[in-house]
Amino acid sequence: MRIDKYYRRIIDGVPTAVIVADKNLKAVFTNTAFRSLFNSGKPVGTLGGVTGCAYSASNCNGDECRGCPLYDAFDDALCSNKPLNRRIYQKVRTDGLTHDVSYSLTVNPLGGGLCMGTIDDAYELEIAQELQTAKNIQQRLLPAGNWAGGKRYSYMYIPCRDIGGDLPDVFTVNNSACGVIADVSGKGISAGMLSAFVKAAYDKTEYSPAKAISNLNAKFSELNLDERNYVTVAAVRIDPENITYSMAGHNVPILLKTGSGITRIMLNSPPISNWFENPSYYEDVISYKKGDILVLLTDGVTECKNARGDMFGADGATKVLSISRTADEFIKNLENTLKNFNNNLDDDITAIAFDL
Repeated sequence: MRIDKYYRRIIDGVPTAVIVADKNLKAVFTNTAFRSLFNSGKPVGTLGGVTGCAYSASNCNGDECRGCPLYDAFDDALCSNKPLNRRIYQKVRTDGLTHDVSYSLTVNPLGGGLCMGTIDDAYELEIAQELQTAKNIQQRLLPAGNWAGGKRYSYMYIPCRDIGGDLPDVFTVNNSACGVIADVSGKGISAGMLSAFVKAAYDKTEYSPAKAISNLNAKFSELNLDERNYVTVAAVRIDPENITYSMAGHNVPILLKTGSGITRIMLNSPPISNWFENPSYYEDVISYKKGDILVLLTDGVTECKNARGDMFGADGATKVLSISRTADEFIKNLENTLKNFNNNLDDDITAIAFDL
């Protein structure tokens, strides 16, 4: 008994995540590294319970668990009495959130109906968990409602990776609805960090879209990033009869559906970057009538290509807008059309639409 406790203390102190399962495929021991990695709150119990499986952990190996790679790895090692290595793909819950993880598991039979599993690339599992946390944080940066300044709006945000580089934002300034859509350079983690910066640095109290973009450029310059990093922005303020808009390097037109057709707005200025000293940002005004629809897009929409290499283009967005009666209907039609056009997206897809 003393020897058993002695070895438990040794295994509990090693940095490798270790789990021991019995012949009933119940976890009878997990070390500190394992518990820290999975953070399930259960040191022993079912395999699903100790790993925080997103399925019914209390009914581990139930009908919904058929083919579970974790369960099968221990079962195969016990039946063959031989060590094995498996790649495990699993859905787990951490802090109430579900995410996908993968890790390399080595299972060694110990005799007496016991098997010991070690996780060889725990660092990769930690990265996967951190990426999921970052993804969840980024989702919380998205607009929370569908009304601003008395205007109803709808939007879509589909990142091509777990973390995206687009940013849609809607808010109210002096009772006017304001919309901002930004597209940062790059993809993945670095793009996500830069989009979070844009979210925090854009002045939501500034009445002038051009002044807000100019202030954002000044704050961006303080980061002292190299020339590979930049941000394109389109910003609008919707007053009772007019729309004031400004664009910074955003080569995608703003679309306005009116009773007479679609208006493409093409004002532009340099992107947010360190490419120029003291760049100037301009704004202009266009009138609208009740029932019109205003649309902001990123180039992930217009530059989306199908299998033949055809580009969706601003014309594709215009066609979708022409058959849409409301902002919400446009966003739904656009999403469905793009998925039919190319179901394997290689850029972030973002759009905001306002009912005017």
